[in-house]
Amino acid sequence: MKNIVILSGAGMSAESGLKTFRDSNGLWEGHDIMEVASPIGWRNSPTTVLDFYNQRRKQLLKVNPNKAHAALVTLEDFYNVSIITQNVDDLHERAGSTQVLHLHGELLKVRSQFDENLIFDWKNDLNLGDLCEHKSQLRPHIVWFGEDVPLFDKAIEITRKADVVCIIGTSMQVYPAASLIEYATTTEIFYIDPNPQYSSHKNIKIIPKKATLAVPDLVDLLIKNA
Repeated sequence: MKNIVILSGAGMSAESGLKTFRDSNGLWEGHDIMEVASPIGWRNSPTTVLDFYNQRRKQLLKVNPNKAHAALVTLEDFYNVSIITQNVDDLHERAGSTQVLHLHGELLKVRSQFDENLIFDWKNDLNLGDLCEHKSQLRPHIVWFGEDVPLFDKAIEITRKADVVCIIGTSMQVYPAASLIEYATTTEIFYIDPNPQYSSHKNIKIIPKKATLAVPDLVDLLIKNA
C-alpha cells in the first residue's frame, strides 16, 4: 500500500463545534495565550491553567467527529494512513482512525511533573492536589509555548515516507509543525482550507473549501487512484 500522511489542524475540529486555537483578538476564551499555554503561566497561576483546560475538556466530551473525520477512516482500506495532528482532541480516534500522532499533546491525558513519561488518561476535572505515585502534581498533557515538541522527529520520519500528503484545516503558520511539509518528497500534496494562507510549495494543490465539504471528495478521488 502507498503511504498517505494527513496534516490536520484546528479547522478540522472547528466544524464539530470546537473552538479554534485562538480567537481573532489573540485571546483564548478571554485569556492571554501565555497565561494558559506556557510554563510561566503554569508557575504563576496553576489554578487558572487547570480551569482553562477543564473547560476545554468538558467541551470536547460534548462534541462528535464530523464528516471529514469519518471520510479519512475509509482511506485505511486502500492506503497506509498516518495522521499527524496539531489538535489536542480525540476526534480522529473516535471516528476510527488507527494511526494518529498528536504533535501538541492530548486534552484527555495528563502527565506527571516529576516524570513526563508518566501519562494518564483523564476525562474529569484536573485539580491542584491530583498527584502521581511520586507525590508530584499532575498537569495537562499539552505542549505549551516554549516547550519542546517531543514527537516532532517521529513526525518527520513519517512525512518523509509519504506518497501523498493532505493538509487539512491548518494555516501552516505554527512552527515547528508548519515545517513538516518541507520534509515531504512526494509531488502529490493537497491543501484543504477555506482561507488558505500557504502556497509556497510549488507542488501544492489548493482546495479552498471547508473540511466537511472537501475531504469526502478528495477521499473519493484518492480511492479511485489507489
